[in-house]
Amino acid sequence: MKLGTFTVVLGDMGLEQTCEFLAKNGVQMVEIGCGGYPGQAHCNPKELLQDEAKLEQFKKVIRDHQLEISALSCHGNMIHPVKEIAKSYDDDLTDAILLAEKLGINVINTFSGCPGGSPEDKTPNWITCPWPDDFLHALDYQWNEVLIPYWKQKVAFAKEHGVNKIALELHPGFLVYNTKTLLRLRKEVGPEIGANFDPSHLVWQGMDPCTCIRELGKEGAIFHFHAKDTKIDAANTSLNGVLDTTHYAEEINRSWIFRAVGYGQGEDYWKAILSELRMAGYDYVISIEHEDSLMTGREGLIKAIKCLKDLLIYEPKGVMFWA
Repeated sequence: MKLGTFTVVLGDMGLEQTCEFLAKNGVQMVEIGCGGYPGQAHCNPKELLQDEAKLEQFKKVIRDHQLEISALSCHGNMIHPVKEIAKSYDDDLTDAILLAEKLGINVINTFSGCPGGSPEDKTPNWITCPWPDDFLHALDYQWNEVLIPYWKQKVAFAKEHGVNKIALELHPGFLVYNTKTLLRLRKEVGPEIGANFDPSHLVWQGMDPCTCIRELGKEGAIFHFHAKDTKIDAANTSLNGVLDTTHYAEEINRSWIFRAVGYGQGEDYWKAILSELRMAGYDYVISIEHEDSLMTGREGLIKAIKCLKDLLIYEPKGVMFWA
């Protein structure tokens, strides 16, 4: 395994300064945002695709700091019910795929997307229950008429350009948000669909990350990993449950909040996850994503790096001399 960072947390710094900071702190891989929600602070695909000199300089900065790119991240809603919005996100994803081809990277991180509940809708509709029956009719439309056709077409395009791992973050608000929905889309579209596994979104939904890792590992469906923590507020959850629309800034009133690694769950939790990943055959990046509103980005990132440095399993499996 290698220690990585999703660089958007350092978006106020240039690429050179970001790479210098991360390398100095022991990070080995970088996950670069290149469109959609993550923005383009460190990477503008259109610019790099059109200017060979700038592309070479981009690669040189990464290489000079002994870093590798784990994935290009272009999270967005490419199946948004407003066509102009969907096209904007889809164009970003297309450029990310073309840039990945130029860089020799085969992993793109993104979301599955969420359409409206019918062709007439203008707002995404995330459905969380099967009744009244209107919801199941809408869900059938979303999957069979929008989601599956979109990803069949996009995966075919990605494969033509050397990208064979579309790593979807299991994220509420989008159609792929848990183990079952990820595996359903993978079955419908192909083995190029897998997970950018982020335990923080699973914990507050009541899932056990280790159980999910084991199930996805059977399919070889874990392509990338986000290290982010979540703290459940027992009092607020007991009162209101976990489906919480309170703004993230109102931490004391929320049922759960994102935390830096080690501040939501303890070291034993992370040791179990890392061990389960190893058993599932995943030995790629552990990429820190900072979204802790109680800390600055730099402090939260440094604390997460320090926590994970001692926990990661860096070397290949040893010889079982005792067996």
